[in-house]
Amino acid sequence: MSTRKRKNLPGLQQIFDSIKDILITAKPQLDETDPSVRPTLIERLRQVASLAESFTEQRPHSNKSWLQLSDELDQEGVNLWNISGLVQKTPLSSDDGRMLVAALRLAAFRLIEAGLESKPGIETLIHVLQLASKTGATLAEAGSGDVAGSVLTSAARFEELLRNAEDPDGGHRVDRACATVVYFSSRMEAAWKEGNHSVAAFMSHKITDDEQRLSLLPPRDRELLACKFHDIGKSVLKRQADGEACAEGSEAITWLQKAFAIADKLDESTVHSAPELKIAILRTMARAYFISGSYDRAEVALDELIPTIDAFNENGRSEFQELRWLRLAVLKRRKAGDSALLDAFKNIIDHMTFEEANITDILQDLRTLSNQHSLVTAVNQHCLRQLLASQNVVAEPDCLDRLLLSLIVHCSKDDDNSRAISEIESAFTATFDAEFNLLTLPATACLTLIWQYGDRHFNAKRWSAAAEWFLAGSHQLFQASCPTSGAKCYRKAALCYLEQREYARASTVIRRCPSNEAATQYILFLTAVHQGLDDEAIRAVRDMVKAADFDRKMLLLATQISHESEMKPVLLSVLEALLKTWKFEDNGETVVEAMTLIRCIIRLVLKLLVEPASNKTVLIESLISHFHTAKTLADEASSQKAIALIIKDVSWLWRTAYNCAVQGCAEWERCEIRVSQLFEAARDLLTTYCEASPVDVDADVYLHLINASFSGVSGRVFAHRSSCADGTIDMTQLRENVMEVKTCKKRILSIMERNKITDGDDLLRVQYFLHVLRVFEAEMLAQLKEWDQLLQIVTDVATSGPLGVGTYEAIADILWAEPDCPIHVLLSGLEAILRASLDYNSLSVEKFSRWLRAICTIILARNSPSDRLKAVGYVEQAVSVIEDNAEGDDAYSVEERNWLLGTAYNTGFECLEASMLDEAKRWFESATVICRFVPGGKERAEKISETYTHLLARYNPS
Repeated sequence: MSTRKRKNLPGLQQIFDSIKDILITAKPQLDETDPSVRPTLIERLRQVASLAESFTEQRPHSNKSWLQLSDELDQEGVNLWNISGLVQKTPLSSDDGRMLVAALRLAAFRLIEAGLESKPGIETLIHVLQLASKTGATLAEAGSGDVAGSVLTSAARFEELLRNAEDPDGGHRVDRACATVVYFSSRMEAAWKEGNHSVAAFMSHKITDDEQRLSLLPPRDRELLACKFHDIGKSVLKRQADGEACAEGSEAITWLQKAFAIADKLDESTVHSAPELKIAILRTMARAYFISGSYDRAEVALDELIPTIDAFNENGRSEFQELRWLRLAVLKRRKAGDSALLDAFKNIIDHMTFEEANITDILQDLRTLSNQHSLVTAVNQHCLRQLLASQNVVAEPDCLDRLLLSLIVHCSKDDDNSRAISEIESAFTATFDAEFNLLTLPATACLTLIWQYGDRHFNAKRWSAAAEWFLAGSHQLFQASCPTSGAKCYRKAALCYLEQREYARASTVIRRCPSNEAATQYILFLTAVHQGLDDEAIRAVRDMVKAADFDRKMLLLATQISHESEMKPVLLSVLEALLKTWKFEDNGETVVEAMTLIRCIIRLVLKLLVEPASNKTVLIESLISHFHTAKTLADEASSQKAIALIIKDVSWLWRTAYNCAVQGCAEWERCEIRVSQLFEAARDLLTTYCEASPVDVDADVYLHLINASFSGVSGRVFAHRSSCADGTIDMTQLRENVMEVKTCKKRILSIMERNKITDGDDLLRVQYFLHVLRVFEAEMLAQLKEWDQLLQIVTDVATSGPLGVGTYEAIADILWAEPDCPIHVLLSGLEAILRASLDYNSLSVEKFSRWLRAICTIILARNSPSDRLKAVGYVEQAVSVIEDNAEGDDAYSVEERNWLLGTAYNTGFECLEASMLDEAKRWFESATVICRFVPGGKERAEKISETYTHLLARYNPS
């Protein structure tokens, strides 16, 4: 452009340059993937749109000087519009994507608008009007209502130009109609989103009033237009459903009618989705009629629509099912009869897939009709049978379970009990005939409900109704999953007949139960007593005692009933059975009989334990419990001064408990705690025996007391070690075990202090016990981080005599292996153990060298004068041991000698360097002596002597 033209149009050129500058900056940002760039890009695109709009407003109408600028702007606009199409296809977040596309289209439209000629042709007008309409719609969708309004205002101007444009041959009729309808629909949508419903309605009239223009639209455009009317109608309906305005039902219907009028004229052969669109619109329309209260019109619409959707043969389709549910809701609002409601339910059930959600919908809707018993029962039964006939019953067993439970709950509310039981049995039979097996959990749930309702009738003294409910639970449907439920139901029904004094029926029902159950024999006993049959009652009592599920409470009740009935033979039999199952209670008058009974029970348990198929865990628990009961009984007898009456029983009990524990050690697996408890029971009984014995107790008894105490504690320690295998430590149990160990030590020491053990071998064994207990205690104290107490254990071990050599090593290993052990504790422990081993000459040379090396390493690491003096003393002691054990099988290790030599030489050298001549002298002397016992020692000794002399001369030249 020449200089003269630039001077004529300074404003346009400046705007043009600004637009170009912004586009140069913005275009590279379109390729950026960083989301943080997007807000800046959108703002720049909006600036371009604003500048382009200013360009359009300022350009002159007559001067052609701006044409070159406008052509470039038009090209830039086309490029941006194309880019917006690419961005729209790119997966972006919903908000950012819409805003970026809207900004691109806005800038593109304004640039294209700025590039228009003064009098655009009809094709240009059609094109620009479509661009403006799409831009306005995009902006409205992105939430930029004001900007959308501005764009659509511009579109209105183009629509007016297009409307007035001449088309003599009519070649642009279709394109003109399409562009005009797109404009009106964009204005309609934008106005609706802005809340300007009157403008939206006006635009809808502009669209639908011109039938000729609508007929020119392609089928696809008409379909989209119908969808837009449908969407607006749905939004109006949603607002009404949310409670905004009751008068909006008619407004929604108006929109939907327009949508259906457009959709109804679509040719289904060319628009394949037309049938579904019509169904969707009719569905929404029926819902609108329903919400607005026009139930008759809603029912008519649904009656016409449902046969159509049934013909699709697509079971479970949600939108079709909604129509069927809507029909049901309409019938309920119109208070239709049970027959019509049942047909509606059947239509829903016949076309649904049997899934958890669908069954839930059916059952929840039936709750609103709980007073219509026949209807609810019929729906339940129909749903159950349809499910059984479907292929989905195996895949969705929960659906069947819920239907059965729902039917049981509903029938329980029926005033006609016989009808309710008949319906339940019919459902059970249908399920059983379909060869469907209930799982244990749902079967148990059904039975629980049946028993609950039976108990309710029983408590209300409606015996016959209760019996019917209990007998319903005996259906063969439950036999596979709950095989014992039938007997329980028969027993409950028999009790109902007993209460009703129909003893013959009670006897008939109870005989259907297995005869090896104690509860069954108890009811047989009751029936026989009420009928006065002594022999049968006695036989029932004997069989009851033999049953696996026997409970002593049955005998207590039988005793009372026999006494009240004055049937002495039966009462005698019951008392004998009660004596066989007698269990001690706090009663000093029966102490001898109770102790005798406990001995019998223990003997029986011991016999059962040796059986290969016995439940050893339960039996061992029972055995321990009986020993504890015996101890309680002995304490009670002691408090009543009656211990002398059962002293022999106590003696037998402690020996039996001790022997059982010994046997358990050999034969029972993973029963450390149980064996410990048996040893502890033997210990407690032994203590009671020793304290209560009228004569002096033999040393052998005290030795058993020590053995039992030690074994009980050992078992607990071993059990704790096993429980810590996974890395978890029960600190509370650990502290209890420490207390047990301390108590055991005190008990053993107390016995020894009283000189109860005199035999040398026994004393030696007891000493070993004490050493092991100290190791146990040290181990657990280390786990508890109780270092002060552990040091006390070390002191006790160091003064315990030559037998503690194994204890020394064990405790040293514990201290050395514990990562949290403080250095002073480790050092003190090692020193005490080393001194004790030297005092008693009880440690092998190999282990002596190992522990001495550890001690010296720790001491020298601290590097204090006192520590070095202590260390050189240990080295000198080691030299003495080397001199005594230079050769032989137990000779001092050559490796340890070399370590001592190197340590002595290096430490002496360090002392000499620090001018500690006396201390250095001791170290070098020790090193020189050690050289006599290492390979090449003579040469090393000479080298050490030469080095020592040279260094000494250097530090003491005089």
